[in-house]
Amino acid sequence: MGTISYGLEGKVVVVTGGSRGIGLEIAKELVREKAKVVICGRKKDNLDAACTMLGSGAVSCQAHIAREDEVENMFKAVLDAHSRIDVLINNVGMNLMTPSIPDTDFTLWQKILETNLNGTYLCSRAASRIMRQQKAGAIVNVSSVAGRKASPAMGIYGIAKAGVEMLTKVMASELAQYNVRVNAVAPGMVRTDFSKPFWSNPDLLAHIVKAVPMGRIAEPIEVVHPVLFLASDASSFMTGQTILVDGGATAI
Repeated sequence: MGTISYGLEGKVVVVTGGSRGIGLEIAKELVREKAKVVICGRKKDNLDAACTMLGSGAVSCQAHIAREDEVENMFKAVLDAHSRIDVLINNVGMNLMTPSIPDTDFTLWQKILETNLNGTYLCSRAASRIMRQQKAGAIVNVSSVAGRKASPAMGIYGIAKAGVEMLTKVMASELAQYNVRVNAVAPGMVRTDFSKPFWSNPDLLAHIVKAVPMGRIAEPIEVVHPVLFLASDASSFMTGQTILVDGGATAI
C-alpha cells in the first residue's frame, strides 16, 4: 500500500491501546504524519517499548481506561501538555472466548463490557468535553463486525461492540453542533495477537475465511487507513457512521 497523507501534522491525537496491535500501527502512521501522538495503556513496560519504537513523535500515558479517575487524570495531563486535543482514537479492546449467555459468569460479562464499552464511553466523555469547548475535534471508535452478527465464543464482545456503535451515533448527534465528529471503524478478523487464538488455528481460520468474499483476513494496516481517514478533514462531512472493513463478509 502506497504512502497516503491525511493532513494530520501537528494534531494532538490520543490513541488508547496504542502500545500493540492495531493501536501501535495507528500510532506509527500518525508519527509518520508528524502528529503529536499520545498512546495510553495499562502496562508501563509495553508503553515504554512502544515509545522506543515510535521515537520522539510519541509519548505515553499509563491509564486503565475503565477507571474514571485514571481517565480524567490522563486527559487532564494531555490538555496540560498540549492545550488541546484534536483526535481521540478509541482502540482498546479485549475479548475472551466465552460460553453461551446462559452459561456465562456475570464477572466475565462485566470484565468484557468494562473494557470495550465502559472504557470507550469514559474516554469519549472526557475528550468530548474538551472538544466541545474547542468547537472542533474528531473521535474514532474501533468497533467490530461482531457487533452486527452473533458469533460463537464472541457473544459478549459482540454485545459490547454493538453498544459502541450506538454510542457513536448518539454522541455524533449530540456533538455535531459543536463541530465535533464521532465515527467508527468495524473490522472483521485482523491478523493481530488479539485475535491469534482464532487465526492461528488452521481449521478455524479456514472456516472464517470461507465467509469472507476476498478470501482472507485483514492485515492491521488495512484498518489503520480507514481510521485515519475518519480522523482527518477528508471526512469532514461524515459523522455517526461506521465503516466496515471486513473483506465483504457482511455483504453476503
